[in-house]
Amino acid sequence: MRLSEMNGKEIIDLKKGERMGVLGQADLEIDENTGHIKAFLIPTMKWFGFKKNGTEVRIPWRNIKKIGSDMIIIDFNDEF
Repeated sequence: MRLSEMNGKEIIDLKKGERMGVLGQADLEIDENTGHIKAFLIPTMKWFGFKKNGTEVRIPWRNIKKIGSDMIIIDFNDEF
């Protein structure tokens, strides 16, 4: 799958059943040596276009359970 095909997919937390964001709003952490995706970096909730507290949630690639046609299902643990 190409990165361009992942753009716009909703990211859904499997355990909580809640939407975490849209991949177009997220950044990717990529291993410079291998080119493999290490993690998704999802900005925290925004308030009128400004970041609320300036942090982001890091979702390691191993927590990605399924990439479908419309969404990405993750198994996100609160320990990250």
